[in-house]
Amino acid sequence: MTVVALLSVAPVKEGSMAEDVADAVAALDDFDVAYETNPMGTVIEADDVGTLFAACEAAHRAVDADRVSTVLKIDDKRTSTVSAASKVEGVEAALGRAAKRERTSDHE
Repeated sequence: MTVVALLSVAPVKEGSMAEDVADAVAALDDFDVAYETNPMGTVIEADDVGTLFAACEAAHRAVDADRVSTVLKIDDKRTSTVSAASKVEGVEAALGRAAKRERTSDHE
């Protein structure tokens, strides 16, 4: 079984959240999970849902703030061991190209 999730943990505050998010991401290192952080959250992959929940709880608790917002989306594929990377590879095969593109111009 493979469990894939999108986790977003952030303090509710003004200013940069980078240090707090870094604390949440670092907390994942204590668990047997693979992860990749992107601008919208962190994709986590675990062998079982218990490990995933424990890692996500640790990430949530790692943010030292008066108020913390956590969003968790889980894909618990119970009859398969399909990895997160293979899901992306499937989309890229259907696209016939990488599922990524840089912006051609900045509009600020």
